[in-house]
Amino acid sequence: MNSPSWPVELAEGDVVLRPIKLRDQRAWREVNRRNRDWLRPWEATIPPPTPGGPITHRPTYRQMVRHLRGEANAGRMLPFVIEYQGRLVGQLTVAGITWGSMCSGHVGYWVDQSVAGRGVMPTAVALVVDHCFRTVGLHRIEVCIRPENGPSRRVVEKLGFREEGLRPRYLHIDGAWRDHLVFALTAEEVPDGLLNRWRRKRNSHNAEIE
Repeated sequence: MNSPSWPVELAEGDVVLRPIKLRDQRAWREVNRRNRDWLRPWEATIPPPTPGGPITHRPTYRQMVRHLRGEANAGRMLPFVIEYQGRLVGQLTVAGITWGSMCSGHVGYWVDQSVAGRGVMPTAVALVVDHCFRTVGLHRIEVCIRPENGPSRRVVEKLGFREEGLRPRYLHIDGAWRDHLVFALTAEEVPDGLLNRWRRKRNSHNAEIE
């Protein structure tokens, strides 16, 4: 896909989103290793095979990156890593991009516990949502989160996503089928951009503290 929508680098202050690369393997593995316990309750897992069904395995890092690149080149995905102050601290992917009468996608993300609470993830999500609405041409973005995942829920709440309801046993997470809450935004809800909304909220909060 050779267009303004991909490959692309998005930035706001110390937060940068850029395409995931094969050479990120060492840093990506190191962040995942340190955050294993922090991320395990929210990580997607592969369900046991059904009788007669295919046996699937978790891909290697190289297989993962090649798959993400292929999906990006086909226009179905936007796979980013997140950098904060020049260091790889997480991953954010826009997946399930659908065109036609829907024009939608869904966002998934994780971040290093050491930078949680610094506004890194709300900034990253705001950057990618604006890119999806203004450059890619999507109309709707979803984020699906386990009800127990307080940190992820705070991200979408800070950004003003609408909660739309519960999807029972929606994804296989941490070894079982888990319920997820659906949060969404459409382009009409953020005519001035989600990043501008987040900036105003963050500046207002800082002013109250001062």
